[in-house]
Amino acid sequence: MKQQSKPNGAAKANGHATSVKRINLGLQGGGSHGAFTWGVLDRLLEDERVEIEAITGASAGAVNAVVLADGMATGDRNQARKTLRKFWESVSAAGAYSPLRRTPLEAAKGGWNLDNSPGYIFFDVLSRIASPYDLNPLNLHPLRDLLQKTVDFERVRASMLKLFVSATNVETGRAHVFDKQHLTINHVLASACLPFMFKAVEIDGVPYWDGGYMGNPPLWPLFDHATADDVVIVQINPITRKGVPKSAREILNRLNEITFNASLLRELRAIDFVTRLMEAGHLQGTGYRRVLVHMIGDEPSLSALGASSKLNTEAAFLEMLFQKGRRAADGWLLQNFEAVGERSTVSIRDLFMGDEDPLDGSRIDRQAHFRDMSQQTVN
Repeated sequence: MKQQSKPNGAAKANGHATSVKRINLGLQGGGSHGAFTWGVLDRLLEDERVEIEAITGASAGAVNAVVLADGMATGDRNQARKTLRKFWESVSAAGAYSPLRRTPLEAAKGGWNLDNSPGYIFFDVLSRIASPYDLNPLNLHPLRDLLQKTVDFERVRASMLKLFVSATNVETGRAHVFDKQHLTINHVLASACLPFMFKAVEIDGVPYWDGGYMGNPPLWPLFDHATADDVVIVQINPITRKGVPKSAREILNRLNEITFNASLLRELRAIDFVTRLMEAGHLQGTGYRRVLVHMIGDEPSLSALGASSKLNTEAAFLEMLFQKGRRAADGWLLQNFEAVGERSTVSIRDLFMGDEDPLDGSRIDRQAHFRDMSQQTVN
């Protein structure tokens, strides 16, 4: 039942011709940690063996997606890399005079967190007692200015890339995915709208918050609208964090990480369930496709960064994340490129730390048991 991705060209690697492999990308949100994703994208664009068919993203992932689509409007990979760098350099320039900066002691220790920054502490406390409707009546949004200066949404809509951006419907609590056909700056702002910082973004009269709450990133648009079987998830939110958080801030930060990963883990569990059903021959003729899952990340490095660092826009911090993203993508290409189009390179079950749910399909061969139960009568 698997639909093989068809190579549509050839590139050179180490002096030898090799088939171009088509992939889809799933980009997570995570504030300034999105600079890690920038590094991953830069390395993938550098490798002509890789063709990106579709991108789905939430929050910072959605921002990276539209910036990439803008740069790729003419199909020029180098231009896309330049556009991404221009955007992230503008982020650091805009934050050069921000009060949300590391303390000298944190900088001396080589850390990047803002936990002890007076500006961050003031903002953190204030956001717990007042809403953006009280604190930001004019609804000022620095991301709006950055996108207006660096992204042409007409080029984004005309791009060859398939593009999907998620936001969370405030009223229903459901994810809403926008495709690029009518994509505007407001759709991206909705996808990156943290409710403690900004007013809900209204689109056609519907209020939206950050897409990361219900789809970080949403994978389901790729199943029906992309031909490539391979989905490469760029992970910037740690799934596993050892130890029990003790302080109020640590508890809240870990809760946010769990919340932002929950929707992705649910989708991955569903993919794993369907894959096992297909392997057991139970879905023949149903039209289901086999999805090959890959993941690029650096959990040791990113889990060492506190949640406050997601608001750190110092140029040195963004460049450090960029370089880590490049190295992570380089390692993934070296180890896993040959597997693209053939098999998954991430164990979904390992992401659940080996937990088994007796109702998740791990006993899908017990048809006889269910037939016997269906024949029982209730007295």
